[in-house]
Amino acid sequence: MPTVEDIQQEDKNLRYLKHMVNFNMALIAQTDMTIEDALQIVASVKEFAVRLFPEKDYVFDMVYGPRFKRLINEKYGLH
Repeated sequence: MPTVEDIQQEDKNLRYLKHMVNFNMALIAQTDMTIEDALQIVASVKEFAVRLFPEKDYVFDMVYGPRFKRLINEKYGLH
């Protein structure tokens, strides 16, 4: 059973991850970078998420993957 401290730490990690996702989505959207750089940023954010939440990379792929994919597709004209 998780302790109060465990739950608080998970909440803190989730807020931090959301901030990192939002910041990097804005960075990709608002700067003039190559698609390779954008994809590297996505990979780095996923790596960061897995460090915060070990063995939960599938959750990142389900929740944040589509958002990053949609942004990259729109910005770089991919379909």
